[in-house]
Amino acid sequence: MGIHKIDVARGIQWVEIPDAGLRILCGCPADAVKHLIKRGLILPKQFKGVACETGPNALLLSDLSVQNGEFANLAEFPILQMLYKQGLILPGHPNNIGTKPLLMGSAEQVDSQLRYIYRGNYGLVSREEIMETGVSGEQADVMMRIKLKFAFGHIRPTRDFVDTRVVGDGPVMIAQGVTLSRIRPNVFEFAYQGETIQVDLNLNPGESYECPYPLGFRRFEPEYFAIIHTGEGDGWDVNRPCMSSIITYQGRIFLIDAGPNIANSMSALGIGIDQVDGIFHTHAHDDHFAGLTTLMRAGRRLRYFATPLVRSSVAKKLSALMGVEEEQFADFFDIHDLIAEEWNSVEGLEVMPVFSPHPVETNIYVFRALWGDSYRSYAHFADIVSMDVLRDMVTEDHNAPGIDQATFDRVRLTYLVPVDLKKVDGGGNMIHGSASDFRADASTRILLAHRAGELTLEEKEIGSSAAFGTVDVLVAGQFEQLRHHAFSYLATHLPGMPLHDLRLLANHPMTEINPGAIVLKEGETPHDVLLLVSGRIEKIRTRDNVFGSMSAGSLIGVGSILDNRPSHNTYRACSFLRVIRLPGNVYAEVIRRNGLLEHMRHTAKLRAFLDTTPLFSEGLPATALTRIVASMKEQRFKPGEAIGGDDLQTINIVRSGLIERRVGNKILDVLQERDFFGEEGAIFNVPYVSQLRVREETSVIQIPGEILHHVPLLRWKLFETYERRVARAVYSDDPAAVFIWRETFSSQVGELDAHHRQLIQIANAIMSQLQETANRDALAGHFDALADCARNHFVEEEKLMALHDYTSAKAHAQKHTLLLSQLSELQQRTHQGDIPDKASFQHFFESWLVRHVLKEDGKFGLFLHRRDLQLEI
Repeated sequence: MGIHKIDVARGIQWVEIPDAGLRILCGCPADAVKHLIKRGLILPKQFKGVACETGPNALLLSDLSVQNGEFANLAEFPILQMLYKQGLILPGHPNNIGTKPLLMGSAEQVDSQLRYIYRGNYGLVSREEIMETGVSGEQADVMMRIKLKFAFGHIRPTRDFVDTRVVGDGPVMIAQGVTLSRIRPNVFEFAYQGETIQVDLNLNPGESYECPYPLGFRRFEPEYFAIIHTGEGDGWDVNRPCMSSIITYQGRIFLIDAGPNIANSMSALGIGIDQVDGIFHTHAHDDHFAGLTTLMRAGRRLRYFATPLVRSSVAKKLSALMGVEEEQFADFFDIHDLIAEEWNSVEGLEVMPVFSPHPVETNIYVFRALWGDSYRSYAHFADIVSMDVLRDMVTEDHNAPGIDQATFDRVRLTYLVPVDLKKVDGGGNMIHGSASDFRADASTRILLAHRAGELTLEEKEIGSSAAFGTVDVLVAGQFEQLRHHAFSYLATHLPGMPLHDLRLLANHPMTEINPGAIVLKEGETPHDVLLLVSGRIEKIRTRDNVFGSMSAGSLIGVGSILDNRPSHNTYRACSFLRVIRLPGNVYAEVIRRNGLLEHMRHTAKLRAFLDTTPLFSEGLPATALTRIVASMKEQRFKPGEAIGGDDLQTINIVRSGLIERRVGNKILDVLQERDFFGEEGAIFNVPYVSQLRVREETSVIQIPGEILHHVPLLRWKLFETYERRVARAVYSDDPAAVFIWRETFSSQVGELDAHHRQLIQIANAIMSQLQETANRDALAGHFDALADCARNHFVEEEKLMALHDYTSAKAHAQKHTLLLSQLSELQQRTHQGDIPDKASFQHFFESWLVRHVLKEDGKFGLFLHRRDLQLEI
């Protein structure tokens, strides 16, 4: 066979064509490199006497940036492995023969990855960007000199060391005699000498990308002030998570960094995402960044602690990766900016972030808590550089890349500050620390982390190591934090319940349940209501294809107890659990005597239904779910009825019945029980492109969009669903969709192309309404959306042109003014009740699309790339 394919892990495949010299990594979610190492597809070797590694030389991207809540395209580490571990970029290396890694995929994803890699390499790329975070001009100059030293004197666009191929509407040649085609979204075909092989990068519903290492299970014991060690490895360590920690303080849980597969680490500890209070972030490299999607899927916005310098670097990289505006970072996190080089109080826990020299903006942290007659302290130093590397950077030429002696002395003193516990980056090489620098450190205990493999004998003399889940208690707790949380959970579930009854329920015994144990089987009638105090439970009903999870604060068995019926689901422990067993008769009596029986029955039924839906399957905090249930209303539709207007400004979940989703005369799909629709208008403020017609008597649950705006988990799922629907629409060959996105339309500027695709969607919605029987209010709304989208697009584009001194900016802006004038006229006519001629609108939009997008925006994209500018909006 000329083409070989290996299934490496879920969502990751390997295609090799030896005769063409191609070794292709297909799919690159978090830790893809570790999976290749474990499968023997990356191996150490000697080549012409030089140590290096084997591995891929090409990478095929997913058409979707996110799948089932996780980043699908994280090319940073695979590209680094090719450039440095294989030696493709190293001076004098025998593998450095001018060949570049090959990045392949849709124009949008290729551009997104180029910009994301760029931000991963350099972070903020100019003095101006650094100063925008509040840093003085003098300090910005110091930071830029350091950055340029790490960058060998020049910030280079990603295209300097990566080749690309855009997979568009037909086969594309990727090597001599080898072509790559897209069969449908996320399904590709390689062809070579008459042989073909297909690669499917789609995850099935409910699937997730696999973790390359097992962790087992640990018991989580909250302490007054303690450090849980959740990662001591690096981005190449196949056996351990990347360097990270969890701080517990007065019952609160704070993460330090969010590396790949953080969800697995938290699950192994029995900590649910909704138990986390916030994250302290050090920097934007993937081994500290890739797990952000886990935190963005919480039931509330988690607090994000970093200096504005680090936050800006992280937000720009995330913006590039997801193809969203930088400001949307605040949609998913509650931002709390920290002041650098000062003690910041986070509800009594004091933290000092300190600038650390690194290729991207980085803070190391010192934490302290007052106890007794002094402070207990913890230092988390990821990432740092060795004193030898730092010393070699010293120069007294203030115009040259590097640092001055005063900066060197200040950094050295910071690294050696004495604390009770210090975890340090001992990874070595040019951008990581060295254990030997801490031989004389006066700290009580030193932990060496951020490295692959065992410590050397010399390193063992200097610092300790820590197994996953081990804990350093700095101040022991003296009261039951978990029972305090249990009381709060009950108060949320039972609003208005008298204090004495809440105390009655919370006083029942707390017990532990082992991982893997069945808590309650489908068909069994429980004797108790279980309050989940810590850990995570999975809920299963295979006959109806129901699978979900429940987090701390959930009640299990309420409906069964109140209605005296068997359980509809099986519940199984995913980790060590702490539960309070509330005797069913006691719980029911307390509910009855407070007049809550009918309310609780109604609420239990609604929650049970929501839990079976894909949107709510991962569980929500009791506070969020209570607010959502209180806002819901039921709406009924008759057969043949069209759904539109205000009904598409809410999130709709089908409770019973069938709804056809159409474009023109083609039925795209049929929505049935547990499916949802309406996210376009309720969340993303764009018109619904398809038409909805009720096939049989239908009942839907409606939830106002503003209620879900502040629930990141639901917002994230809605974003992912919307992205999938956009992908289906823009790659559609359906003749009913008048305007179709083609890769030839790409301006090679990801954010602008995202705007173009949105304009196409709205234009198709308008075309479907241009008839005498049209809903004039809906049509006017579509034209409003088209005008708003166009205006926003033009403003962003003109900002970019000014930023990069585009020579044709003035003429381009004049064309924008003309287009807006024409569009405003159409908009005004629809508001006056007139329906524009369908052929005239089609001609107008096609002229706009072809003449402006293909010609003018294409020129601008080419201008940027010719100037070797790597774009970040």
